[in-house]
Amino acid sequence: MPHTNEPLSATLPRDLTAGLVVFLVALPLCLGVALASGAPLLAGVIAGIVGGLLVGVLSGSHTSVAGPAAGLTAVVLAQIASLGSFNTFLLAVVVGGFIQIALGLLRAGFVAAFVPNAVIKGLLAAIGVILILKQLPHVVGHDPDPEGDMSFEQPDHENTFTELAKTLGDIHPGAAAVGILSVLLLVVWDRTKALKKSPVPAPLIVVLLGVGLAELFRGMGGVWLIEPSHLVQVPVAETLAGVLNFVQLPDFNQWRNPAVYTAAFTLAAVASLETLLNLEAVDKLDPRRRNSPPSRELFAQGVGNVASGLIGGLPVTSVIVRSSVNINAGARTRLAAIFHGVLLLGSVALLPAALNRIPLACLAAILLVTGVKLASPALARQMWAAGKYQFAPFIITVLAIVFTDLLIGVVIGLVVSTSFILWSNMRRPVRRFQEKHLGGEVVRIELANQVSFLNRAALARVLDEVPRGGRVLLDATQTDYIDPDVLELLREFDDSTGPARGVEVSLVGFRSKYQLDDRIQFVDHSTRDLQEKLAPEQVLQILADGNERFRTGRRLTRDLGRQIGATAAGQHPLAAVLSCIDSRTPAELIFDLGVGDVFSVRLAGNVTSRKAIGSIEYACAVAGAKLVVVIGHTRCGAVGAAVDLAAAGQTAREATGCEHIDDVVDDVQRSVDRAECQAATRLAPAEKQAFVDGVARRNVARAVAELVEQSGTLARLVRDGRILVVGGMYDVATGAIEFLPTDKAAVASRAP
Repeated sequence: MPHTNEPLSATLPRDLTAGLVVFLVALPLCLGVALASGAPLLAGVIAGIVGGLLVGVLSGSHTSVAGPAAGLTAVVLAQIASLGSFNTFLLAVVVGGFIQIALGLLRAGFVAAFVPNAVIKGLLAAIGVILILKQLPHVVGHDPDPEGDMSFEQPDHENTFTELAKTLGDIHPGAAAVGILSVLLLVVWDRTKALKKSPVPAPLIVVLLGVGLAELFRGMGGVWLIEPSHLVQVPVAETLAGVLNFVQLPDFNQWRNPAVYTAAFTLAAVASLETLLNLEAVDKLDPRRRNSPPSRELFAQGVGNVASGLIGGLPVTSVIVRSSVNINAGARTRLAAIFHGVLLLGSVALLPAALNRIPLACLAAILLVTGVKLASPALARQMWAAGKYQFAPFIITVLAIVFTDLLIGVVIGLVVSTSFILWSNMRRPVRRFQEKHLGGEVVRIELANQVSFLNRAALARVLDEVPRGGRVLLDATQTDYIDPDVLELLREFDDSTGPARGVEVSLVGFRSKYQLDDRIQFVDHSTRDLQEKLAPEQVLQILADGNERFRTGRRLTRDLGRQIGATAAGQHPLAAVLSCIDSRTPAELIFDLGVGDVFSVRLAGNVTSRKAIGSIEYACAVAGAKLVVVIGHTRCGAVGAAVDLAAAGQTAREATGCEHIDDVVDDVQRSVDRAECQAATRLAPAEKQAFVDGVARRNVARAVAELVEQSGTLARLVRDGRILVVGGMYDVATGAIEFLPTDKAAVASRAP
């Protein structure tokens, strides 16, 4: 059994009831697929038995159910006609199974990972739409077409819509009563909490209701009588040996026939593709989001096809309809699929007459409700919200599958999705940013994940637009593949074109195989020359710009290793930042700065002290910083504690047991009086938080004033215009900094 965190005692009842429900749905589908494929009816049931018992045991999927697939009916019909006999076709099924085993051993299942998500979701929605359209006639007793047929064009030369139109003139009262009541029961059951949690599955009750109503209508007779054509029709034999007489075996005398191997490769390719697609889709339906190993599934399906072909069965694949019914019925492990195979085997051998009393209308109701869940409007809204590049492949896949068949529709969806990817890459092979580094502006060109030859012209145009004498950064950090033609263009620009136009070319992120090493030629950290030529107001603007980049997620590309090496011999910071020790307020991050760009002084509540002032004096008078910034922040724990302690008349030491916190709290409390704090305790939580943020703001303004009042060194530098002292409030919820208004004359006037 597959690994599960739940004990067997918890999963077994749900698996058994789910297996029973899948069996009831799968039986007529097996017969319908066989009929639609032009094969003996028992061949479909044999495939269902093999899919449950053998593939169920070998598969790594918890919820997938294998059996004869409606999506293969056209392929099977064509190959039987091409090979001339069903027995020769069975040999092709065996050979095709061995091909699938080889694919599984070669781990070819990885191709499933390349199917776009929009196509998988389109497949699920399309199956839901098809179930609704195809089962509506059966719900009201219109049963001339095979129950397992899923293609738009039907074997009876009708199509999905003409069959619906004919349904209006062919409603059977008894079957319609069974079908409509079954749908209502399923809907009510699903919306009633007590019933939904019941260990008895609703589909089982629906089948029992259908059988009971059919017997009731049999007694009533007349138009209410449900004839055998509206019931499950399992081949009936007098004895168990008689069942074996229905079985056909492969014709091994045809092993030299080349057409057999052509058919085998066709079946293996189509069945493998359908299996992998359905497996991806089933995993998305699994409420526990477990992943199934695709290569193991190919191996299991191959073994199943070898066995099915040897004993007269149709090809098997993972089947989305049965699998989705399995999930909706509450299956937990693959035991449900195995049990459905056991029931198929036992019923055909022992209970065919009893099964032939089940109305098709109640089974169609189960499939119809399953279809509504698969094709939910919520899924369409989700894909619409994802944008046109997701919605277009999704809706085209849905329409293509509905109007053709599963495989053709999926191929169309894959082509459309791939076309959108290529078109997107052709239109936007790169993203171009204008970055403002400390040393000046840099054009950053960010390459796409896959850069093909189709992108060469667009990339050449972007490179041509780099201004003469400018700086450009070619960023391949997110790039996995670069076409050789494009790589030649980049090398030529780096070696000759760029330098000839005076462009400094920097490189970052290229894979080692491209032999383009990381190289940063522009200044991305503070240097002595840069520090000396910048005015305090310019430094303030650099910090404001950095915070805007941080807030909007457009941080500059930095070579931190290079910065470490460049600043190892000395530092020339642009600013000194006095901020709170709060973990959410690291100055280098919120200002998008690099190594060596600022001095950072951090104290709880961003309060001043002699040691803090001494550090800032050194930063400005000795190290040459041009700006002092005092940063407070919203939701400050130190300020909030100071307000609460003032209101309660407690000291910090009494409240916390910490010896030195009173130095911080007392300093913060100078920005507010006790009466205000006591009034704040009666405010609503949001209003109190606004009050605390206001105190934090006053605390910043007071700290700015005290730095100049208590330091003659800083005051002199302010008067001389060599530094600027400002305050700011950082919003921890938005990441934005608001710099407080600064009156330089007023600040200078506070000097001692």
